[in-house]
Formats: sequence, C-alpha cells, structure tokens
Amino acid sequence: MLSRTPAAGAPPSAAAPPVGSGVAWLLPFAVLAAAASPTLWSLATRVWPAQEQSHGPVILAVALWLMWQRRDRIAALPAPAGWGPAALVMSLAFVLLVFGRSQGLLQAEVLGLWLAGAAWLMLAAGVAALRAVALPLLALLLVVPMPGIVVQEVTLPLKIAVSTVAEQLLHSAGYPVARSGVILAVDQYKLLVADACAGLASMFTLEAMGLLYMQLRGPSVQRWRDVTLAVLLVPIALAANVVRTMVLVLVTFHLGEAAVQGLLHGLAGVVLFGVAMVLMLVTDAGLAAVERRRIAIRGGPA
Repeated sequence: MLSRTPAAGAPPSAAAPPVGSGVAWLLPFAVLAAAASPTLWSLATRVWPAQEQSHGPVILAVALWLMWQRRDRIAALPAPAGWGPAALVMSLAFVLLVFGRSQGLLQAEVLGLWLAGAAWLMLAAGVAALRAVALPLLALLLVVPMPGIVVQEVTLPLKIAVSTVAEQLLHSAGYPVARSGVILAVDQYKLLVADACAGLASMFTLEAMGLLYMQLRGPSVQRWRDVTLAVLLVPIALAANVVRTMVLVLVTFHLGEAAVQGLLHGLAGVVLFGVAMVLMLVTDAGLAAVERRRIAIRGGPA
C-alpha cells in the first residue's frame, strides 16, 4: 500500500485520536446527567409505579448495562472530524426537553433526553458510536412513557386473547370455567383479567431480559437466530401470561378468592417470568440446533 511522504520541514499529519485519549466529552456528559435527574425522578414517582409502565426501570438498567459492555469498542473509535451532526441532534434534543418540561409532557421530555444521549455519543465518536450501541439505544425508546390511549388500545386485545386461551385450556381440562369479555367465572368466583395479566409490560420486560441473555450468551454465528429469538419473545410473553392467568384461576378454584388476593398473587408473577425464561431457553436451544444444521449443510457460517 502506498503512503504519502511528508515534505521536509512539514509536521507529519496525525490520525484522529481515539475517543479514549481525550476528556472533552466529559463535560457534555456531566450536563446530560444533571438534566436527566429531574426526568428520572418524575419517571420513578409518576410513571413506573403503574403496572402497565413497570417495565421502564428494567429496560433502562439492561440497556445502560449493554452500553457499558460496549465501552471499549466506543473508546477505540476515532474522534469525529466535526461536531456539526452532534450539534444538530443536541439542538433538537434541547427543544424537546425544554418544551416537555415546561408543558408537563413527560413523553417529549424523555424523548429529548434520548436524543441528547445519542448526540453525546456522536460528540464522542461520531455516527460509528451509534452503530456500536444500536440495539440497546433502540431499546431505550421503550422507556418513553406510552400515552394512556395507546395503552388502552393495545392492552384490551391482549387481555381478550389471554383470557380466551386460558378459558379454552382450563375448560378442556374439565374445569367449569366460563368467560364474559375479560372476566373469567370459575365455580362461584369471578376474576377480572387485569392489565397486569395482559402481557404488555411483561412483553417489554421480557424483550429486555432477552437482550441481556443474548449478551451473556454471546453473539450467534448467524444473525437470524438472534433476530428470530427477539421476535418470538412476544408470543412467549403471551404464553407466559396465559399460564399466569390459569394459575390464578386454579388457585381461586381450589383455595378460594382470599388466597389469590394474598401472597399467591405475587407468586403468580414469579411463575410468569419463570415460565417465560424456560420458554426462551428452550426456543433458543431449538434455534441453535437449526443453526448448527444449516452450518453443517452449507459447510460454514452464513
């Protein structure tokens, strides 16, 4: 490979230093962290206590941990040639943040912080930094609070689907279960399939757990395996919520309504994620077997 020899007396040109060699991006990070504090407090006190938004802290923790795992990859990237794109994104983030905070619109406020975080990464290492953390960065969008009307429109079909499947399975097993909308009647008891049993929050939480699992497991040889597992986590979450609903119905039938209102209702949530984790591991094992077979047929990774 040919290289240009610098002229006599001229200083040799230096390649762009890696991000890890400078600290100029630390001040914007400190400003970003300070701006995020009131927003995180609002999320923790006003949004995340609601059952349909309870996935927020889990997704935030997992996404930040995944980004931290990629810190060496980002630090090795060359510093950006200019700050123009980062400044443009930061300006839009500032507008959203000020507008959302002044008008009490938490969605705009959180989205502004998300854009500010993306701009900080661009300031540190350019667009390549966004590519390095693309998956956890996109996952952070799920932290943006969903409007109530969206939650209602999505949750109702999920509740109907969960209650319908639970009714059919229990009825096939010989239990006297009947359904009216999202209300399951068993013996003399009636149970309302609440939003927590609909699967919306658990879907988002399980997706975060899937990202964490794939990080700990390591990247698959063929990318389609990870993509397929991420997509299949949605029906897995629905299936786990069906099992949870069936457990609550069975507890009510055999032990009475008082039992389901106490400790056993919390244990049903443990059953939910236990079933979901088992289904995820079994599904990934099946995908791994297909992956090995395809590699063996093709004679190498695709």
